[in-house]
Amino acid sequence: MQAVKLPIDEALKKQIGRVGVLYGGLSAEREISLQSGAAVLAALTDAGIEHVAIDVGHNVIADIQSANIDRAFLILHGPGGEDGRIQALLEFLNIPYTGSDVQSSALAMDKLRTKQLWRGVDINGKQGLPTPEFAVLDKHSNFAEVLAHLGGEVMVKPANEGSSIGMSRVNSAEELEIAFNKAAQYQGRVLVERLIVGGEYTVAILDGEALPPIKLETDHSFYDFNAKYIAEDTRYLCPCGLPPEKEQELKTLALNAFNAVGCRGWGRVDVMADQQQNFYLLEVNTAPGMTSHSLVPMAAKAVGLSFAELVVTILGASVKAKA
Repeated sequence: MQAVKLPIDEALKKQIGRVGVLYGGLSAEREISLQSGAAVLAALTDAGIEHVAIDVGHNVIADIQSANIDRAFLILHGPGGEDGRIQALLEFLNIPYTGSDVQSSALAMDKLRTKQLWRGVDINGKQGLPTPEFAVLDKHSNFAEVLAHLGGEVMVKPANEGSSIGMSRVNSAEELEIAFNKAAQYQGRVLVERLIVGGEYTVAILDGEALPPIKLETDHSFYDFNAKYIAEDTRYLCPCGLPPEKEQELKTLALNAFNAVGCRGWGRVDVMADQQQNFYLLEVNTAPGMTSHSLVPMAAKAVGLSFAELVVTILGASVKAKA
């Protein structure tokens, strides 16, 4: 990774051009995206990069065209922002953008398809990547049977949402049905997976490299929306406390998972460890949060990158991706 330090040279600034920060959007994660976008806009001011804010709504095509931008910084979270749709629009308009392309964005947004890909085999016939056992729920599911098959305690989540929206941790058939109905309010199918009890980690990926993992600790039943964005007692450990060889194993797994989905530029991979320190992949985030509680800026800080330098490095990766 070649991190961009401030002040940036004029040649790179010229390559980046006028940046449109696409944020807000219409998904359930709009409020978080607004916070992320505000932080990115402030960082671009600090870096001296010309930019404009674009709050993405129903007139997004006209808003982008009228902004006269050379490049887009995508900090939209959830459906419409991370699922390939805005990426496809920018491809059509011939505007380069940060983060993953259309196909990998769409795949990563669908937790079910991502897990199916990870559990498969590669072109050389090698075993796939570890992820918890899972099932897909619908209104006809035998909730007691599914629960028993997955070990008696499970996580339920909408397959196409982020920020832990619609998620529940349950251990009875009655709770599972309630959790299904809660998750079914959102887009996509409802995914249920075996609960992994142990440490929770996240690994930021930046310009082809895995940054130091962060261990997440919360007194909530799981790392839910409140623990992520509101609570002040969530604990973020970096260094994460793993022995060096296990930390390297985790970083390698996260990078392999990111690459397997075809992601690029930057993102974040979430992982659980069981009591025997076996790692299990949960999901890939292709446009992670950039708020005061967010994890990628924490990991970047651990390798000496300021928030503004992180933002410019993400833009720099998009320049290389288009070259």
